[in-house]
Amino acid sequence: MASASLWNVPELALTSLNRLIGNLLYIPNPILASPSNQKRPPQHIKLHYSSSTSLLKKQMAEEVILLDFWPSPFGMRVRIALAEKGIAYDYKEEDLKNKSPLLLAMNPVHKKIPVLIHNGKPVCESLIAVQYIDEVWHDKSPLLPSDPYERAQARFWADYVDKKIYDLGRKIWSTKGEEQEAAKKEFVESLKLLEGELGDKPFFGGQAFGFVDVALVPFYSWFYAYETCGGFSIEAECPKLVAWAKRCLLRESVSKSLPDPEKVHGFVLELKKKYGVE
Repeated sequence: MASASLWNVPELALTSLNRLIGNLLYIPNPILASPSNQKRPPQHIKLHYSSSTSLLKKQMAEEVILLDFWPSPFGMRVRIALAEKGIAYDYKEEDLKNKSPLLLAMNPVHKKIPVLIHNGKPVCESLIAVQYIDEVWHDKSPLLPSDPYERAQARFWADYVDKKIYDLGRKIWSTKGEEQEAAKKEFVESLKLLEGELGDKPFFGGQAFGFVDVALVPFYSWFYAYETCGGFSIEAECPKLVAWAKRCLLRESVSKSLPDPEKVHGFVLELKKKYGVE
């Protein structure tokens, strides 16, 4: 019970605790009480205590909030990154038809989700938020490579995903006829290009799950909706890419962050009805 209550110690009490422990560290040993034997404790003891105190203060100060909307593949990226790092956070579901004052205040430029709020400071745009998470909590499950060139390549392919997959997928479910056929063709070509970059590697960065995987795998939860609306099979066109997505789903960070594809399909059907796409 004592250790649990320590996390709620106010700053004044923490200062008193700090002073008390500091005094205890300097109590002379009664057996070695001569002036020549009364020495300060070894430096590593002070450093160890100081480091522990700093860590305690940091953990007490952390506050992480995610403003999100459940079917958003962009929000899923941030959820996966936080899960990979083991970061506890407060999830706030947004009603995009009636955006909250908090969302409007935290993202006044685009007024969109997701928004990561860390200790009161907002970080907008999903790929930027994922990189921020990787930099702040860098001691666990690194997402970006340490090599500068490999890091640049990872950013390139994540940017490619941003520029292609969402917009083409949207055209598949929101259009008909020749426009839909053109969107399907370009969508499959884009996936094949990504499949070629993946090659025979388990993940895009090699053996370890990383930045490009986080950027792309959320769209797997939308594949069923694209296939159903477009009348085609992504697995038939890109079997290695689908196998990669299923491999990613074996990770708890992914499986718990992606919604049921059928639920996403139901959401897309509602959008089609809303926009008069039959």
